[in-house]
Amino acid sequence: MTDHAKAQRLAEQVGALIHQRDASSHFLGITLDAIGPGRAVLSMSVTDSMLNGVGLCHGGFTYKLADDAFAYASNSHNRVAVGQHCTISYPAPARLGDRLTATGQEVFRQGRSGIYDVVVTNATGTTVALFRGHARFLDGHHLAEESA
Repeated sequence: MTDHAKAQRLAEQVGALIHQRDASSHFLGITLDAIGPGRAVLSMSVTDSMLNGVGLCHGGFTYKLADDAFAYASNSHNRVAVGQHCTISYPAPARLGDRLTATGQEVFRQGRSGIYDVVVTNATGTTVALFRGHARFLDGHHLAEESA
């Protein structure tokens, strides 16, 4: 098996484990659509219960989706990673019925630090959120290294 194939397999195993444990994602209907080393794609549909007082998707739900893509991408190398700092901008609103897709990509990873960009789009490709997360890698792994 090539190094790339091993890294892909490891990312898929870590992603499945994180998804299995993430009750909040299941509650919101967030799906893990794709994962690989340093990248992840997740999606969810905007429901009535996600709308704010002006009838748009509350930014907190969009943030949750983006933050999840950040989490999956940063943990995909089988090192435990947590968010250290995040920013988000909302260039366009998300609306009832929109299927939102968050695509997270590793920009930088060295030592105990990583930076990840996430773009959240709706089904027409309109960007509804831009997220940047700074990760801190902790000691430990999600999977025992010999099983990975």
